[in-house]
Order: sequence, then structure tokens, then C-alpha cells
Amino acid sequence: MNELEEVGAEEFRCGFVAIVGRPNVGKSTLMNHLIGQKISITSRKAQTTRHRITGVMTTDSAQFVFVDTPGFQTKHRNALNQAMNRSVTTTLADVDVVLYVVEAGRFGPADEEVIKLLPKNRPVILVVNKMDELADKSTMLPFVDAMSKRFDFHAIVPISAQRKLKLDVLMQAVEPLLPESVPLFDEDQITDRNERFLAAEIIREKIFRMLGDELPYAMAVEIEKFDEEMMKDGRELRRIYAAVLVDRDSQKAILIGKNGEKLKRIGTDARIDMEKLFDAKVHLEIWVKVKSGWADDTRLVRQYGYE
Repeated sequence: MNELEEVGAEEFRCGFVAIVGRPNVGKSTLMNHLIGQKISITSRKAQTTRHRITGVMTTDSAQFVFVDTPGFQTKHRNALNQAMNRSVTTTLADVDVVLYVVEAGRFGPADEEVIKLLPKNRPVILVVNKMDELADKSTMLPFVDAMSKRFDFHAIVPISAQRKLKLDVLMQAVEPLLPESVPLFDEDQITDRNERFLAAEIIREKIFRMLGDELPYAMAVEIEKFDEEMMKDGRELRRIYAAVLVDRDSQKAILIGKNGEKLKRIGTDARIDMEKLFDAKVHLEIWVKVKSGWADDTRLVRQYGYE
């Protein structure tokens, strides 16, 4: 039994906190900085997050189980996006607190669609992100006032996830809303996702970051083999073999690059991040496969882990 388990339920709080919002408002960056570790991938490309990712942050008085969700998609209703939207609505039904993230000074139809999903029977905190990027600071108060009229928010907290501004204020607002409970995870655990899943996500992030709009959104990473072994010097080694799935041969060529340079760079960047996260040596091999129309095929979407 760890020290936290010895704390009585009446002295400790633990609960699930959903992070929701339209694509590209900074949900994954927020969760990564709240828990102090990068487990949810980020890029400038909208809809980078596809899965429900859980991040755990434990203090002396509470355990916050943050759930990062895909940005709710109102366009391109293929099987993949429908699966991600189901992930959002299911999460909202299962958590204790909801963080609804918007961008300071910006509110559009996509944000409005997410408001329609917000539960009325549990506390919702409005998180106004990117406050540091607001060109005219005098517009912040009118914006917050207008937002307060759209929904009965429990609290409104302006922050900058990227610069880690006011995150302590946000945590202070969330903690009293968590139920009294013993912790659900070990004190040093930061996610419920396994290394195989995290490896695929890291590769996907590096592809998005390097190629941006060059590669269409319908791309997936499948870990075909993941072995753990001990090296002669006592260090742990992960041997990871991954396949990147694209729609067409032309996309395969873009991903590989001239003389394989792009794929090689993606592999190097991904391996470095994996070694930091897994605290182990990583041998990584990546190749590219063409699987036409997978994002429109419900069976394949489920096969690749999108429920």
C-alpha cells in the first residue's frame, strides 16, 4: 500500500476531469502541462488527438484523472470522425468535472456545437486558453461576460496552457469539485495507456509536425511488434516495429521523401521522445503501407483502435 492509500477517503479527493472543446484550442497541451509529462500528442494540424487519453496528476490532497478528448468534429462525417465524436459524448457522461476549453476572443459555430453537448448535471468550468495571444487585452472581460451568458458555468478561468500561466488557479478551482475518494492510480502513474499505444501516438505526432498539410488527415500508425528486453549493460531495450497507413501511393512517396530522408527524420525524432518517456533504449523501424479508404470503413476504424 502506498502512502496515499493510507489517507482516509474523507481527507482525499479523486475524480475524472474531461477536457473538451473544438479542434486546436489547446486541449492536449493543457493536459500535458497539468500532469507535467507529455502523453497526449500536439501539432498545429487540427484533429491531432483521435483517442481518449487519460493523464493522472497526484498531489498530497487529491488525484486528478484528466481525460483528453478528440476535438468534436462537425465536418467530414466519415467512420473515423464518428468514432471520435462518440468518444467525446461517452466521456462527458462518465466524468465528475468538465473543462470546456475555448480560445480567448474567438467563439464560432464549432465551439457552439460543443456547448450543446455539455452536461447540466455536473460542474463545467470554462477555460479561456491562449489569453497571452489576445492582441487587445481590453476585450477579455467583454468576451468572458458574453461567454458566461451562454451556459451556467461553475467557474471561468483564463489561462495560457503553452506558457503554463494560471494553471494553479485552474487546479484550485477543480479540486473541491472532485468526490472524496481514495486514489484510483498509483502515486507515480501518469497514464492508463500502455507503451505500445504511446509509441504509435508519438510517431503520428512526428508525421503531423513534419508534413503538416502535405499529408491528408486519413493516416494511421499500427504497431506491428513491440518487444521488451534487457541489454548486457543492464539497461532496458524496446524493439518497436511500426507501419504507417496511408490512402494512396502518392501519399506514401510524400511520407518517405527523397532517398527516405523524411521517414528517417520522423523515426529519429520519434525514437528520441520514446526514450525519454519510456526511460529505456529504443530500436525503432517504420515502414509505409497503402490501405485505401480505411477512414471510411467502420470495420477498419475499429481494427485500428478507434471505438
